[in-house]
Amino acid sequence: MPLFVVTYTHPDEAGWRLHVTPHVEYLNGLVERGVLRASGPFKDTPHRSAMLLFAAPDRDALMALIAEDPFAIEGLIEDMTVTEWDPIFGALIADSSRAV
Repeated sequence: MPLFVVTYTHPDEAGWRLHVTPHVEYLNGLVERGVLRASGPFKDTPHRSAMLLFAAPDRDALMALIAEDPFAIEGLIEDMTVTEWDPIFGALIADSSRAV
């Protein structure tokens, strides 16, 4: 299944604090389903920002997952990038297009 790297920022600190618990609960559910492979904040950035690694059949399915995130519902995601990624080296080699 294709992997996608998603990055975004959360410049609204008050909104982040208000909605972080439902956001984390949503992400934990995605981890349990095997959809979210890894996630975490970037360090030392001017605004809160994060990287998420998703497994999804295609970009449309990924965007539907992101749209259900409480941060997205509350309009707290800005400067989002979505890039399909192929891990041909390292710990995620089993997810590579080159896996045997």
